[in-house]
Amino acid sequence: MIKSGGEWVSSLALEDLIGQHPDVAAVAVVARPDPDWGECPHALVVARPDDDQLDAEAIRSHLQQYVDAGRISSWWVPREIELVDDIPRTSVGKIDKKAIRHRLAQS
Repeated sequence: MIKSGGEWVSSLALEDLIGQHPDVAAVAVVARPDPDWGECPHALVVARPDDDQLDAEAIRSHLQQYVDAGRISSWWVPREIELVDDIPRTSVGKIDKKAIRHRLAQS
């Protein structure tokens, strides 16, 4: 869970919704420190191997349908959507959110 401006954002729910985009192969959503809101969602997205057109705006547009349908609030949509080649994983293959948060805190 991400606490943004006193409200809770489910990282798992966001991962599920972003993962429903047909061009997304993998996704991780973590809390990123934010000076105004305390934390805000930050998404790391891996495109499918045969896709070279996926970008952050396509993900935002995809999430907008869920905002319009009332499933999520507009402030759930991550301001930062980073397209990456790979998402860090633990030795057992799970997404390593701790490593991702550490990297984001350093930047």
